[in-house]
Amino acid sequence: MPDRNPKKTPMPEQEPDVRNKNFKEVALGYTEEMARGEAARCLHCKNQPCVRGCPVGVHIPDFIRSIAEGDYEGAYRTLKLTNSLPAVCGRVCPQENQCEHNCVRGIKGEPVGIGRLERFAADWHMKHGKEEESHGKPNGHKVAVVGAGPAGLTCAGDLAAMGYSVTVFEALHTAGGVLMYGIPQFRLPKEIVQKEIDTLRKKGVKIETDMVIGKVLTVDELFQKGFEAVFIGTGAGLPNFMNIPGEGLVGVYSANEFLTRVNLMKAYRPEYDTPIIRPKNVAVVGGGNVAMDAARTALRLGAEKVHIVYRRSEEQMPARREEVHHAKEEGVVFNLLCNPVEIRGDENGKVASIECIHMELGEPDASGRRRPVPIDGSNFRIPVDCVVMAIGNSPNPLVRSTTEGLEANKRGCIVVKDESMATTREGVYAAGDAVSGAATVILAMGGGKDAARSIDRYIQAKA
Repeated sequence: MPDRNPKKTPMPEQEPDVRNKNFKEVALGYTEEMARGEAARCLHCKNQPCVRGCPVGVHIPDFIRSIAEGDYEGAYRTLKLTNSLPAVCGRVCPQENQCEHNCVRGIKGEPVGIGRLERFAADWHMKHGKEEESHGKPNGHKVAVVGAGPAGLTCAGDLAAMGYSVTVFEALHTAGGVLMYGIPQFRLPKEIVQKEIDTLRKKGVKIETDMVIGKVLTVDELFQKGFEAVFIGTGAGLPNFMNIPGEGLVGVYSANEFLTRVNLMKAYRPEYDTPIIRPKNVAVVGGGNVAMDAARTALRLGAEKVHIVYRRSEEQMPARREEVHHAKEEGVVFNLLCNPVEIRGDENGKVASIECIHMELGEPDASGRRRPVPIDGSNFRIPVDCVVMAIGNSPNPLVRSTTEGLEANKRGCIVVKDESMATTREGVYAAGDAVSGAATVILAMGGGKDAARSIDRYIQAKA
């Protein structure tokens, strides 16, 4: 009989006043007893609405049943049937909007903690399991994958399992994409990401770093080298700015640069001499997960006061509720319904304050959210020595601008024809943020899976 407890098993966490001073993981993970208890809450519905909410189609009731029975390795194997990165997804996937949103237990209580259980099974395997992964029987065909982020890694892993010889070309010196440079250590430990990448290498996936496609090689040259299809998963790494006065001052960062210096360049570790301002008073502009990551990171770098500046209300914030809750617990100050109009500097050209204006919600805009409207004469200043702009990113135009026949829309995103993820250039497929604009890890992975299946059909049809 299922456990009828309407509440999720709580996740153990570091205390807020402790964790906001270190980069150790905030959530500590379930014990075996906690995991079995939470797994017992699953009703094992016949129509499995949770599975329909998962972009990669994880067999959710099956892996949860294995945990309830104490077969943790079996749970992991079930996850790996459809999910190349379960330890990552268990930590950063927005389950509340996807699988858990569809959970029947959520109608009269809290849904089953699917993400927490996914993390448990993946972590248990990393500690106790034996890796038996191998690539499929070689089929003699070669595929190139551009970008080693979630979409690219997923596409590469699925193709390798089908027997393809896959080479991933990554522009940075480390594979992982946003998993490595964007999401902070306290939310997603880099050792976890590296283990997932190492697993893909064991499946036969080759990864070449420091390979900027469009500079070192073009897509056309990849075809000339014998690759029969190319997948583009280059993400959305071009930061957006507001174009307000003062954005060129010393101490203004894009969230991309700020987080990359901390995560990829290891500014959070004292033995690394990474160039970065260690601010005392910070304003982070934006209301998404990246803004929460930047704000919480600034605290851990020693900032005394960190402000979130967001032009809408808290209810309209795109950030996960969990991330907003954690930021508040850790001491981040939320300045809602206000928008920056100017960043002011001192005599040395360094940030001294940010001037904002109060907003009120007017009529709904195209997204359906009420449009924020400035209130005349309500300007005010916040003294800061650092401003981080976290207002979204766009795809870098390098690959599409150097590839003939590859169309993009007005936002700079690569155009795909349909769910096959085929682009307007024959043999070239794309998915993830390069297609959708900045979105979630799991949606990028779902697109990578769709592309892998389409690439297989394309190549086999030509064989």
